[in-house]
Amino acid sequence: MTQSSHCNYLEKDDFLDIIDKTPLVSIDLIIKDSNNRALLGYRNNNPARGFWFVPGGRIRKNETLAQAMKRIASNELGIEISIKDARLLGAYDHMYDDNFDAKQGITTHYVVLGYEIKLPCKQEIKMDTQHSEIRWWSIEDLLKSEAVHLNTKAYF
Repeated sequence: MTQSSHCNYLEKDDFLDIIDKTPLVSIDLIIKDSNNRALLGYRNNNPARGFWFVPGGRIRKNETLAQAMKRIASNELGIEISIKDARLLGAYDHMYDDNFDAKQGITTHYVVLGYEIKLPCKQEIKMDTQHSEIRWWSIEDLLKSEAVHLNTKAYF
């Protein structure tokens, strides 16, 4: 497989081939505040584009769970999170009829490790480019909303 030497990422076509043939392993962050509200972002990217979803991301080759969690929280939310402060909720299958590139005929399958994190105090959250908006949701409201993705609702 061809890799870009400067940043060790797979070329798009190579990555699409992997998505077509194997599941991806990822972490989702179920972040709750002191009022038991959950943090969700409105997704700009496929899969799950146009839905409210918990923050999360793929685990990279040779990256530990702790390293992946720290990177994902920093990149998507601008906050520092330690795996020591997280509680594993379980492993979940997330199946999508599309992929990040919207290439026809390629579905996406994630095996997701869902981790719950309670923020100890009001922390400033910075939105990334994957989301057009972030918002705190009551569990009751997110479970009722058709705008919240079913894969996110499964955590609650």
